[in-house]
Amino acid sequence: MSDTKSFSARTLDIDPEAETARIVEALRMQLRTAVRRRGLVLGLSGGIDSSVCAALAARAVGPKNVFCLFMPEHDSDPESLRLGRLVADTFGLAGTVEDIGPTLAAMGCYERRDAFIREVEPEYGPGWSNKIVFANALTTSGFNISSLVVQTPQGEIRKHRLPAQAYLGIVAATNMKQRTRKQFEYYHADRLNYAVIGTPNLLEYDQGFFVKNGDGAADVKPIAHLYKSQVYQLAEYLGVPEEVRRRPPTTDTYSLAQTQEEFYFALPYDRMDLCLYGLNHGIPAADVAKAVSLTEEQVGLVWNDIAAKRKVARYLHLPPQTVVPV
Repeated sequence: MSDTKSFSARTLDIDPEAETARIVEALRMQLRTAVRRRGLVLGLSGGIDSSVCAALAARAVGPKNVFCLFMPEHDSDPESLRLGRLVADTFGLAGTVEDIGPTLAAMGCYERRDAFIREVEPEYGPGWSNKIVFANALTTSGFNISSLVVQTPQGEIRKHRLPAQAYLGIVAATNMKQRTRKQFEYYHADRLNYAVIGTPNLLEYDQGFFVKNGDGAADVKPIAHLYKSQVYQLAEYLGVPEEVRRRPPTTDTYSLAQTQEEFYFALPYDRMDLCLYGLNHGIPAADVAKAVSLTEEQVGLVWNDIAAKRKVARYLHLPPQTVVPV
């Protein structure tokens, strides 16, 4: 943009009608040509991204050609299932519940995770809850420091700094959840000759906020070019239920409630969007700082964090490597 003084949240405003038409046409073209499938499958989590993708899918191929999956597990918030069903009902979409909890238990997901948790909290056991949180780049001068938060059956909260081995082990075990959900999505896609929708927005796609071969796996990703703020604009235009639009973004991966800022992003999504846009479009740090109510130094820390996460995301986006091009 030429007039950087006008940089603000309004910079991310889109024409939702025109954007919807563009995405719908792209989905139809992709199904006819590149992927050659007759419908779309997606997991509905009750979150804003999957809800918008469900609405776009219904417009692209008709509700009867969209199949939704609701995939709770032992740590899921019951609201996710309720809101997912509400979205499906709103847009007239068929679907089924695939409870992945027994599958995860059989694979040792919870047992493996708990073993790593007990490396830092030996008393951890039945009736306890957990989540991982980060002291983000704004509070640690550019370093992301992970901690384990647990809650005892009596409600006591305990917090422990996580050594690398325990952190990696807990994350590796919880990543089974996203990969198991994707297995079910592809089972139903193969059964119906449908394509699988991936639901990351631009912020998540750019920053690697997904699991490789888990929620990162898909045939089409219709909102990966949209900042999350723009996804909310589409949600209102498409008629996504207000309950979903009001729900704070959450990972819904750990048994304790966990926001995306606690686990990954330095700022809430609306301010992260502006920082990412400013970095991508060469907006001066002073203008970005004013728009997001930070200092220029803090914007610099956020930009450094974005760059660091992009390095990590390269591996997540990387296709399988061959000796020579095949």
